[in-house]
Amino acid sequence: MNRFSGCISVITGAGSGIGKAAAIRLAQEGSKVILVGRTREKLMNVADEIHQSAPESAGVYVADVTDEHDVTVLAQYVKSTYGDLHVLINNAGGSFYSSVSHLPAEEWDQVFALNLRSVFLVSKLLGHVMISAASREDSNQRKDRAIVNVASLSGHKPGARIPHYSASKAAVINFTKALAGEYAPYGIRVNSVSPGFVETPLTEKGLQNDSFVEAIKRHTALKRVGRPDEIANVIAFLASQESSYMTGSDVLVDGGWLIT
Repeated sequence: MNRFSGCISVITGAGSGIGKAAAIRLAQEGSKVILVGRTREKLMNVADEIHQSAPESAGVYVADVTDEHDVTVLAQYVKSTYGDLHVLINNAGGSFYSSVSHLPAEEWDQVFALNLRSVFLVSKLLGHVMISAASREDSNQRKDRAIVNVASLSGHKPGARIPHYSASKAAVINFTKALAGEYAPYGIRVNSVSPGFVETPLTEKGLQNDSFVEAIKRHTALKRVGRPDEIANVIAFLASQESSYMTGSDVLVDGGWLIT
């Protein structure tokens, strides 16, 4: 398939896990991908991997997407370099383990910045690039443009000892719906995907614990942990014209956790 031929895509948190898998998938299907993250070495490694099968299709941009200035400059770079943006994947995020009673306010703010403020800033400022390009086109002949926000199963069912992460991801799901309504007049679709337990740096430590892995299997209908590429498949669908009548939706990809 070549669903993203001629497209410009930005993926945040592209240095590992789901962001990396999504970037590889979009590049394989024809998109020019701009890999955004805080660690240049990780981004360069992903770009090198992409170039093995899709030469010159990946660019690297180092930025802290919780910082408004950094995101403003990123948006200026995308507009001046490419003049358009067709796909935006808000994947950057993170968490720490804590109970509410022992949770420092600073850590609460940090997790909300990673998971929610970043989505707000990137969607707003790079959204301006998308809106500007869409506004120059005839409303009946607009190119397909999409934003996909990576939420979480924890946004549906709070996880143990991650109250700040769970609350922030629930907010991402609702923010997605609000943004979908605002951007719909420009033909920009906005959806979210909520992964369950997936092999990523965020879950790496827990997945080293055999009892933790067995607990996941017991509570997951498909009896296994997910892979980043399985989430990337859904992200690619939501970013493509195949989901052209979808906006404001959240797609749960949890292996059947909520039905067990």
